[in-house]
Amino acid sequence: MNPRHALLATLALVAALVAPAAGAQGHLNLYCSSPNTAWCQGMAVGFEKATGTKVSVVQKATGEMLAQIEAEKANPKGDIWWAGPADSYLQAADEGLLEEYRSPNVVQLYDWAQRITDVSKHHVAGVYGGILSLGYNTEIGDKKKLPVPKCWKDLTNPALKGEVMLGNPSSSGTAYLMLATLVQVMGEDEAFRYMAELNRNVTSYARSGIGPMTAVTRGEVYVGSTVLHGVINEIVRGFPVLPILPCEGVGYEVGSMAIIKGARNLDAAKKFYDWALTPDAQKIGLEVKEYAIPTNRTVPLPPQVPKLTDIKVISYDFARYGASDTRKRLLERWEKEVNNAPR
Repeated sequence: MNPRHALLATLALVAALVAPAAGAQGHLNLYCSSPNTAWCQGMAVGFEKATGTKVSVVQKATGEMLAQIEAEKANPKGDIWWAGPADSYLQAADEGLLEEYRSPNVVQLYDWAQRITDVSKHHVAGVYGGILSLGYNTEIGDKKKLPVPKCWKDLTNPALKGEVMLGNPSSSGTAYLMLATLVQVMGEDEAFRYMAELNRNVTSYARSGIGPMTAVTRGEVYVGSTVLHGVINEIVRGFPVLPILPCEGVGYEVGSMAIIKGARNLDAAKKFYDWALTPDAQKIGLEVKEYAIPTNRTVPLPPQVPKLTDIKVISYDFARYGASDTRKRLLERWEKEVNNAPR
């Protein structure tokens, strides 16, 4: 082969090798921790339409997704993590698993959402809000003549034995939100005594935050832990359920988003991050009947969406309860004193 032909062959080989890499810039690996598959897919399709970027989606509960990102630290597979309570994201930031990114669109968010960006030092952004809640099945209550709990402590009523389902805080972000809320409302030692007593009434601890409300909706249990928009979603669908906002006060979640450290498609991840904070992106949840609170101030709120200012929410300490050491210590204590306690 003469030198000219050899050069052309080499250039052709290089072009063939480079082409997939160039194509990879038009791809995004989205890790989604919303239990609502339609919302995860809606965000993927919306971003594809807005940018032409192809999106692959992996969907897992928040705690399980955090564990996966930790396991993949040396060789990250995901580019961006979207949805699920901020506590897990703050732990990931604390562990060095997230990229710092300063999106110009953060200024469009409510102050309570911007707090997450400040606390995380620009590693996390808030994409929706959710209020911790309980939900109960009115038909089961009427049929069995069960009392309606009004406060957290009412859940320990012996009449509710076998009628309560909660989430597992090791795998569910919503369940960890409940654990951290109880610690802040009652004090840590009292909260663990309460949870050990409540354990006698609990049928099981679901892996995902949506599990308890699904069981309530199906009539498998009377009352379950959830977020307020989770109950509202089921009411809109016509199920006989109602929310309970315990009298002692409730915490709230800021559903979050972050770029994974070492993301292979970093530019696409930054574009998604910016886009997910826009009104068009945040309307997608409402379009798939997910009535969480958008964080962008300019999104019109339908009547089904609650306002944080209308509810007795505690001053939730995201910095403390999202810290890796605090979270791990509380989860270990829960496993020992609650999950393994006799029923």
